Amino acid sequence: MGVQKDRVKFNVGGRRFETTATTLAIAGRNSLFGAMFDENWDLDPTAAADEHFIDRNPDCFAVLLDLLRTGELYTPPNIPERLLHREALFYGLSDHLRAAKWGPFDGNTLRLSRSIPGRAPGDGTAIRAGPDGGCCVAHGSMVHVYDWAMEEHPPMNLDYQRVNDAVWVDSNSIVLSACERLGRDDGGMGLFNASTGELKHKFHVSHDDQVKSFTGGALSLNYSDYRLFASCRGRSNEYGVGVWDQVTGKQVDFFYEPPGWSLGEADKLQWLHGANCLMVATLFPRKDNCYISLLDFRDKERMVWAWSDAGAPVGDERRVRDAIAMEECGSICVVNEFEDLGFMDLRRSGGVMRWRSRSRLMKGKMPDEPCYPKLALHQGQLFSSMNDTISVFCGPDWVLTSRLRNGYGGSICDFSIGGDRLFALHSEENVFDVWETRLPPIM
Repeated sequence: MGVQKDRVKFNVGGRRFETTATTLAIAGRNSLFGAMFDENWDLDPTAAADEHFIDRNPDCFAVLLDLLRTGELYTPPNIPERLLHREALFYGLSDHLRAAKWGPFDGNTLRLSRSIPGRAPGDGTAIRAGPDGGCCVAHGSMVHVYDWAMEEHPPMNLDYQRVNDAVWVDSNSIVLSACERLGRDDGGMGLFNASTGELKHKFHVSHDDQVKSFTGGALSLNYSDYRLFASCRGRSNEYGVGVWDQVTGKQVDFFYEPPGWSLGEADKLQWLHGANCLMVATLFPRKDNCYISLLDFRDKERMVWAWSDAGAPVGDERRVRDAIAMEECGSICVVNEFEDLGFMDLRRSGGVMRWRSRSRLMKGKMPDEPCYPKLALHQGQLFSSMNDTISVFCGPDWVLTSRLRNGYGGSICDFSIGGDRLFALHSEENVFDVWETRLPPIM
């Protein structure tokens, strides 16, 4: 630190505070205090004894300073949560605030924090958790974005083009895929500012040196080298999976759909960091047959793993509704409409499915508007949605350990986990739930 004396004085909005450089260092280099007192700023030694004026809310500063001192959060009732969040964002202390509010993520100890009504006509279609505890919700051609305090930002409007998928690049940027054209120009995907809703740039598909119209489908990111993957359905022969540099928006690769397979209408993409491959899943009922494969973009002549249920008996109730790769287990997990779990060994291409009837949440007749089950894997726990309930599976044998249920809003059409929160989007009442692992009270 460039401060010559450990004691530091502040005047925040006319109220005086005194602390130490050691306490401020807990905020980290990316905070406002790191910028003020980092040794690279080469401050005047005589400035250490000066009083630093900050024109912000003094009550919130007192709470955040106490958080740095003790690691604990106590918010007086006169300070609104959104105000404290805004001030923490200004000081670069949002991560500290979140860590003090939530305990370590555990699906078995999640509690329903709130249910938030939607802001658009019609039912929601998809929800995606952001890296900082916020989320985005798609309603047809509209996408509504919420920060971790659940304060809504300006929406993203795709000019009547239906949103197919969304993925957070970082806390400030979201990629959306849509049908045919995004806005009024060619291209089925765009990068948007999460705070303002502004379109930053569009992603194009080029074939034979010509830009083609296409529908962007399922999305996935490789965060280590900033590559964006998207299932693409074109008008001529651009069916497959496209790859773009998410920073520049330029297309860098394209994996064309092989005969007899289905990549351009995939329902789910997932990047496998350890295997350096992309899982592509086209699921029932979009297609009569399900296709799951792993693509290695270092060798575009082959799939490194592939499975299909083509040839299964007619009327087989074990049709795959969702799939997720579990690299640590060396398997792919799938789920059917009865929430039976199936497992396939990634070491054996086209291997036999091992089904496990774990929960059978479906009791009685199907709902009028059935919602097909979804899967998620987070911190070694497996999650599966069914009707208005999310089941949590743990351990090497994936034992059902708990269920998260909220009957308000009807069946769950989608859910997502991120920023130590689970978000569940209901199909009927245009509402989504926020589940958190709450810390026990200090006293």
